[in-house]
Amino acid sequence: MSAPTTAAATASAAMRHLRVAVLDDYLGLASKHFAHFSTPSASTVARARADVTIFDDTLHSVDALAARLRPFEVVCTMRERTPFPAALLERLPNLRLLLCTGTQHSQFDIEAASARDIIVATATGRGVSPKTGTASSSASSSTSPGRDIRKGRSHPTTQHTWALLLSLVQNIAQDDANLKRSPPSQQHSAAWQTTTTTRLEGKTLGICGLGRLGAATARLAVIGFGMKVLCWSTNLTQERADDAASSVNLPAYNKASGQPTFEVAASKRDFFARADIVSVHYVLSPRSRGLIGQEELGWMKPTSFLVNTSRGPLVDEAALVDVLKRGTIAGAALDVFDVEPLPGDSPFRKSAAEGWKSRLVITPHMGYVEDDIMNTWYQETAANVDNYLAGNEVADRLN
Repeated sequence: MSAPTTAAATASAAMRHLRVAVLDDYLGLASKHFAHFSTPSASTVARARADVTIFDDTLHSVDALAARLRPFEVVCTMRERTPFPAALLERLPNLRLLLCTGTQHSQFDIEAASARDIIVATATGRGVSPKTGTASSSASSSTSPGRDIRKGRSHPTTQHTWALLLSLVQNIAQDDANLKRSPPSQQHSAAWQTTTTTRLEGKTLGICGLGRLGAATARLAVIGFGMKVLCWSTNLTQERADDAASSVNLPAYNKASGQPTFEVAASKRDFFARADIVSVHYVLSPRSRGLIGQEELGWMKPTSFLVNTSRGPLVDEAALVDVLKRGTIAGAALDVFDVEPLPGDSPFRKSAAEGWKSRLVITPHMGYVEDDIMNTWYQETAANVDNYLAGNEVADRLN
């Protein structure tokens, strides 16, 4: 069964009070974009017929989610904070419109949604048309200047990857914590220069997954820090790596050394054994889950670092905890985790108290939480609810 047209699906929406759920709004950014739905307007009467409920927490149980979301006809999500598998969709009989954000939708069963006549659409980050005030595939990008997320330009994850990497190798997070918690009675030198840092020039940055974000991260390593770049992913060829270098305005080969600018490792083991820093940029799938486990971590040098801003389940969490406790790698910087938000009893939260031997820097999945993008996504999502209410075509449909 194919998904219905927007006009047919929304014919009944104009006849009743529409119930809309906005999920996982940790920062309270959504309310200003959805406020107009509760305010009657002479020009847009339909807006007053939408009852919007905003949730600031995340539920992980299908039973709990089904109970919470059962009354809603429209559900607005943020990235993959809440997955929508078939097992959940089949328990939401009132759901007609599921709105996503971004370009990665592996946690949404779009085929199952189509089978249940549920429209699925996304917010691309290109903004809302200034003429119509509605989401549009050809909308102006004025709300997000110079950025097309789908082309990987100025992506905030690249910026956050380097922020984590530099914080890790320069020991910034630990030095900051040491200086701030040092008691007044303690000698000033007690928390002063507690360790050495790592010079990046000449070191090898390992890019695990040479897609658009991996290539953007590697580019900064070359032009900003004089690093070598070593790449690996399943089926990656040197020809594709050369193309990736060209895509970020780098030569395929280094004239001085004659070596590829983005060198492809001879094997997975060669990659992890040679890299001084491994930065993960892989797409999560059933095949890539647990891609970096005990064996791969064991191949890394004692002086090497791991940075993951991609997806938590790509790395075996138990194996990583073990090597960080024992200090068999120099450290890790993590922005993503198996369960998010990170549970209060996570071992990563206890690392300082337990005196782990490796450095650890953690952030709460901030790689995409940039002000411009977040507000643009919410703006586009609200505009698509307007489209649905008005009987217009929903922009950027996925089914």
